[in-house]
Amino acid sequence: MRFLLQYRRKYGKYFWIAVVFVTLEAFCDLLQPTLMAKIIDVGVAGKQMDYILHMGGVMLAVTAVGAVAAAVRNIISSRVSQQLGADLRGDLYEKIQSLSFANIDRLDKASLVTRITNDVTQIQGFVNGMMRISLKAPLLCIGGLIMAINLNAELAVVLAAVVPVVILLIVFNMRIGFPLFIQVQNALDRVNSVMREYLAGVRVVKAFNQFGHEEDKFAQANRQLEASSVTAIRMMAAFGPGITLTLNLGIVLVLWLGGIGVRDGHIQVGHIIAFINYMIQILFSLMIISMVFNMFVRAHASAGRIDEVFSQQESMAWNPAARLDAGGFEHSVEFQQVCFAYGGQGSELVLKDIELSCRPGEMVGIIGSTGSGKSTLVHLIPRFYEALSGQVKVQGRDVRELNPHLLREVIAMVPQKSILFSGTILDNLRWGKPGADLADLEAAARLAEAHDFISAFPDGYQTRLGQGGVNLSGGQKQRIAIARALVKKPAILILDDCTSALDAGTEGRIKKAIREIAREVTCLMIAQRITSIRDADKIVVLDNGRIVGIGRHEELLERCPVYQEIYQSQFGKELS
Repeated sequence: MRFLLQYRRKYGKYFWIAVVFVTLEAFCDLLQPTLMAKIIDVGVAGKQMDYILHMGGVMLAVTAVGAVAAAVRNIISSRVSQQLGADLRGDLYEKIQSLSFANIDRLDKASLVTRITNDVTQIQGFVNGMMRISLKAPLLCIGGLIMAINLNAELAVVLAAVVPVVILLIVFNMRIGFPLFIQVQNALDRVNSVMREYLAGVRVVKAFNQFGHEEDKFAQANRQLEASSVTAIRMMAAFGPGITLTLNLGIVLVLWLGGIGVRDGHIQVGHIIAFINYMIQILFSLMIISMVFNMFVRAHASAGRIDEVFSQQESMAWNPAARLDAGGFEHSVEFQQVCFAYGGQGSELVLKDIELSCRPGEMVGIIGSTGSGKSTLVHLIPRFYEALSGQVKVQGRDVRELNPHLLREVIAMVPQKSILFSGTILDNLRWGKPGADLADLEAAARLAEAHDFISAFPDGYQTRLGQGGVNLSGGQKQRIAIARALVKKPAILILDDCTSALDAGTEGRIKKAIREIAREVTCLMIAQRITSIRDADKIVVLDNGRIVGIGRHEELLERCPVYQEIYQSQFGKELS
């Protein structure tokens, strides 16, 4: 749990301040039974009203001091726990953002949501409880033992029998509870995963009328969470009554032995009452410690899951001194004997011995059947993934030597699935270039054939979008995504089948605009349709992760069998 060290250093001083006030509060609580015993044994027994009033005033003063100390302690603990929770969530979110695609692929996305919400809340609650009750409980327990033994050593024999039993129950509680709460957190992950999957595919569920299937799937995950939670809570619940039973048996023994002592004249009534109060304080503090251990078990399980994220080692290394030149014409892209597999060494290769050069000012079309490796190929350029072997070069430099942040500054990508964010259309366009003025945004929107439909909205560029752009059609989302990339004015432009939802006329106009832009940038365009890339300067044909043809449209029709098959399947006619 090394990630917790930085928070210990940051909030350690507040912890020790809380210790001071908790100690003061516990001291005030421990004084009360002794003061009450003196009132009974001296004031009441001797009928000394002045003594009773005096000691009553002392008890009120002690109570007031303890209440102030408790209030200050509560303020400190609440503030520290809330700030720590906010810092931990922020740092965890920052860590997730810094992970490569390969790291994120190893962690379930629904699990990441649970870790950044529920798991952080568990740690936050434990810190709050630790500074409030878990500090006070040991002080009351130890102080109560000292005060009880000092008050009456004969009755303290009862504590010697009761306390070890309670401690034994706490140990069993912790050993049994830890693995159970790990199961609860994993079950919660599954519920979040099912819910996230449903919300992402709600349109498909409605289209195929599969509500029953989704309800059954959620019910199964929900029942697993219920069963895990019930098992964990049931096991934990068995220990509370056990501790209460032990406490009550101890009180019965104290009353029995004390009654005998009062009858024989060597124990005072006030001592019995004070001893019972100390015993209640001691055993109550042990119950609090048991509850704190329950909180610790949950927090420890959550901390382990959070540590799993923080422990992810970034597999990408780079030379921080390496820089990219500013000139747009310098950003060539080269693939030299590149192989790649998603599972790393020993997994099935997705790309095999890729040799390709993309010069500045050149439009390169990439085509192939589904699963041939087209998107994977372009994902290696901004270094979303690391090549297994070979080199991917930008500006003649291996991308592994370049800082990914600097590399991605010169690249704009329009992904296969258009992703828009909540906010206005203007906000989404400025993702490409935060400082872009309205004129630049409108110019990019015109090139992407998006300006007309945006202007038709009542609020124009200030039109608010729902999550993922749900209030736009597929074609509109694609055009905004293209405009967002064009706003950036990149040196390398990657278009990953980004016109699939457009009609032929709109696609043709966008292609014409991109052709003009491509004279100044290195442009790679992935497409499923030959019509989308037939005018490209170079067409790359992929099949099963290998390049099986490179050339212009006419050249590939003559000598590339795979390209010929694609042509025949799309145009339905034999080549002469």
